[in-house]
Order: sequence, then C-alpha cells, then structure tokens
Amino acid sequence: MQFRWCLLLCCWLGLSAATHAELTIEITQGVDNPTSIAIVPVGGQGNAVGEDISAIVAADLRRSGQFRPVPREDMLSLPRSASEVYYRDWRILGTEFLWLGNLLRDAGGGYTLNFELFDILSQKQVLKHQVSGGADQLRDMAHFASDMIYETITGIRGAFSTKMIYVEAFGNEKYRLMRADVDGARPTLLLESKHPIMSPAWSPDGKSVAYVSFETGRPAIFSQVLATQERRQMTNFKGLNGAPAWSPDGKKLAMVLSKDGNPEIYVLDIASNRFTRVTRHFAIDTEPSWTKDGKGLIFTSDRGGKPQIYQVTLASGRVERLTFEGDYNARARLSADGKTLVMVHRHNGLFHIATQDMASGDIRILTETHLDESPTIAPNGAMLMYATKFRSKGILAAVSLDAGVKFRLPSKQGDVREPSWSPYF
Repeated sequence: MQFRWCLLLCCWLGLSAATHAELTIEITQGVDNPTSIAIVPVGGQGNAVGEDISAIVAADLRRSGQFRPVPREDMLSLPRSASEVYYRDWRILGTEFLWLGNLLRDAGGGYTLNFELFDILSQKQVLKHQVSGGADQLRDMAHFASDMIYETITGIRGAFSTKMIYVEAFGNEKYRLMRADVDGARPTLLLESKHPIMSPAWSPDGKSVAYVSFETGRPAIFSQVLATQERRQMTNFKGLNGAPAWSPDGKKLAMVLSKDGNPEIYVLDIASNRFTRVTRHFAIDTEPSWTKDGKGLIFTSDRGGKPQIYQVTLASGRVERLTFEGDYNARARLSADGKTLVMVHRHNGLFHIATQDMASGDIRILTETHLDESPTIAPNGAMLMYATKFRSKGILAAVSLDAGVKFRLPSKQGDVREPSWSPYF
C-alpha cells in the first residue's frame, strides 16, 4: 500500500513473471433476485462484423450483478422489431425486460445501432435509441446501449462505457501502464519501463493521466496526454514524489513530497508550476485525494500513532480526523456524492476494503479477501475496483458499495494492480 511505500521508499519486489494478457471477468456474487432480461442477438445487414454486440451487452449487465440475461438457447423467438414481440412468450420464461437491436452499415463504412427496450409485464416500449460509430467503435456502441438499459431500469447512470488504467508487473524487471475497457477488453499500452510505475490517476476530463515512475533513479511524478502520448515530468525533488491526485477542475495536482525532509502534502498549480505546502507535521502525511468541491484534501497520516484518515481545509489549514475505528485506515477516496468514504481498513490483522458513512461514521467492510488495496470508485458511485491477491497472484477485483455484487478481473498470465477508474467521457 502507498502508506507502506512511503515508509520503505520502494515496493513490488518479488512479483511473479507475467506475460501481457487481457483481463477476464469472473463474477463471484450478485444480488439475490436479479432482473431477468433477454438480449436478443442483433439483426440487420451490418451484423456480419467481428464483435457480437448482444453478447457484450449481456456480459455488461451480468457483470453488474443486478441482471440475469436469458440464455440464447432458451429464447422462444428472435424478434427484430416491436411488431414481432409476443409478450406471452417472454412471460413464460419469466423475463421482465426485452432488448432488441439492429445494426446497419452505411455507404461510408460506418455503423448505426438502433435499439429498443420493452417492459414485458406492462407490455410497452420503455426505451428507443440509436448510436453511430466506425468499425473500431462497435464495442463502444454496445457499452453505450448497456448504459442506457441500466439507467432506464435502475435510475442510476451506467458506467460500462468508462475505462480503467492499471499496472502490469513482469517480475521486478518490467512494468507496464495499461488502459482498458472496464470489462478488461481492448488493453492498450501507455508506458513500458524496467522501473516501477505506481499510483496512476485520471484527470477529471479523462484526457490525461498522472503517475509515479522510478525511471529517473528515484520516484518522480509524470503526466501523460492519452491522445498524443506526450509526457511531462512534474516533479524532480530528492526523496519522495508520490500519490498524485487531480483537483476537480483539473488545474492542480495534490501529491506527497519529502523535499523538506518529511513526507508532507503539497499542491501543484499546473499552469504556474508553483508548489504550495499544505501539511506541516513531523508524522508521515500521504495519499491525498480531493473533496468534491475542491476546497479540501483527504489524506492518510500516522500523526495519531497509527495510520488514520484526516481532512484538511485548504483555505484555513484546519485538520480534522475522520476515522477512529480500527488501528489502520488508509488510501481514502470519496464517492461522487461525497456521502461515503472508501478506504483500506485493517480488521483482525487483514487488510480489507471498507466504507464509512460521512454523516454517521459507521464503517462497513465490503471485501472478504485479504491484502486488499488501492480502491477506486466508479463515476456513478455504484461499484469500486481494488487490487488484491488470488491464488498467489495480484489481480483486480470489484465490489458494489452495498457489498451485494462482487467480481474478479484476473490476468491468466501475470500480476496486475493499482487500478484507477476513469471519469465519464
């Protein structure tokens, strides 16, 4: 965990050798009574393409844990339009919703996906929409359809179209910063180095990432524009340079620096390259993240004797302790609505992901694994992703904030960690 890294000035030694591979989804827990939905295979002349759009939509909804897609082999018919929908057939299967899609190819080589959603019980259409794109955007179109279905039925904005960045480790000899869909598909290499890469973080507009690299011989913070791959070294101080976190407006970076002799929280104004020291304490202050309004920072400190979560108001410098339960709480992140604090919490000697209600202070442990770290929250606040160990390998895993839904994203051939969930694009 980053707090331990600040103490040791290094990490990730002894990771097993790995070969880059796409992450796979393993759903381990869903809600007790998932909504039954039929995702009919997409029709239309444009369906002779490389992506199975209906399968992607079904997989998205299944991964949310809240839906149970009807197996294709159980479908009594394969309607292409509203006029071909016979509600009685779908009620026999216990289906609650039905999705139809048609993919058409235009003269310019692009595609348009027209889709509809039907409520079987009320026997009416509840969604009709279309989305267009190129041949390389078919998965994006499928994820968009999943987002629309999810929001129509649950009332919560979908996050299937978002992305994630994470780090792959090839022993202690090679590291890769990767970007992928949140289902693990389409992994793209952003940076490869023989030196450790840590703490990737998305800019709020989703156009850049910041991270820590040891390529200069010591930890340094870099930013990278995703479209052009242009890189900029943001820090070059002796000692620690770590834990970058973008401000909500994207104009500043919070970070931890030890350039003055002790790990403290600083804020960098990106345009002026001006550093402002935020904390002043002999303890270790690290792992900053921003409050929703950008007026404060949440951070980890052992100023009370053990690592706990604190909040500092930037204007006044006033520091307030937020966590009191347990002897270890670290790497805190706020949910999008600011009501829930997500963190690494030690319970009975094991590191789990937990939440704390900001109003009541109540803590809830979400994960049953151990050595859990690096939580990152989906932009809709419904799920969070984290790094953990499974069968002696570093993997990514996800859990809903009510702990009702869980899934794993292991790599078949190596270790992955340090996830960061993108904002909406």
